[in-house]
Amino acid sequence: MAAAGDVLVRTMRLIEGKLREGVTTAALDAAAERFIRSQGATPAFKGYRGFPGSICTSPNSMVVHGIPGPYALERGDILSVDVGVIKDGWVADAARTFSVGRVSPLAHKLLDVTQQALFDAVEQCRPGNRLGDVSHAVQRRVESEGLSVVRSLVGHGIGRSMHEDPQVPNFGRPGRGAVLEEGMVLAVEPMVNAGRHQVRMGDDGWAIYAQDGSLAAHFEFTVAITARGPRILTPWHLDEGAAAA
Repeated sequence: MAAAGDVLVRTMRLIEGKLREGVTTAALDAAAERFIRSQGATPAFKGYRGFPGSICTSPNSMVVHGIPGPYALERGDILSVDVGVIKDGWVADAARTFSVGRVSPLAHKLLDVTQQALFDAVEQCRPGNRLGDVSHAVQRRVESEGLSVVRSLVGHGIGRSMHEDPQVPNFGRPGRGAVLEEGMVLAVEPMVNAGRHQVRMGDDGWAIYAQDGSLAAHFEFTVAITARGPRILTPWHLDEGAAAA
């Protein structure tokens, strides 16, 4: 899974380098697919339950599952990019929300808080902790800043398949839920709205939007639970791969 994560991290860095005004999400998708396949890996999302893209690209009020297409990035946009990679039968999954040029103070806060919520949650990914500790860490950070956790979407276990048990909500009570054990791997992924938590499905049957049209952010790591603490398998930078939060 770390090998899949290595390809994913380099894919995400490739995408980050191409983000600029006027670039289409379809162009980002094509570049990501070419690179992933060049590394002897497969895009995990391509064809998954009929999804047509290799990555998910979700701008502004779109929370997740955006199909890449003709949308051209504009200055001031935020864009959530979700990437899945399969290598040697193992899956890695991660997401980041990027700024396109200078963004509003609210957008900046949203990205900062959502990213910090992810790191707070990763810190709880230790043997003996409970799933509720992970979930509560996200909720505490997000709601203390006046933002809203999307409650109808969850993180998940991951391994040979992209979506495995257990589900990992982004809200909950500490000390509750399954006990975390060494060897478990979780896709921890705060999804946060600047407005209210409710979402709606788009006309294409894939994209999910903030119901009130507010900005949304999505950050995700694949995290292994080890005796030494959490190991992020999809870090922002490859030299952070063995780091605990």
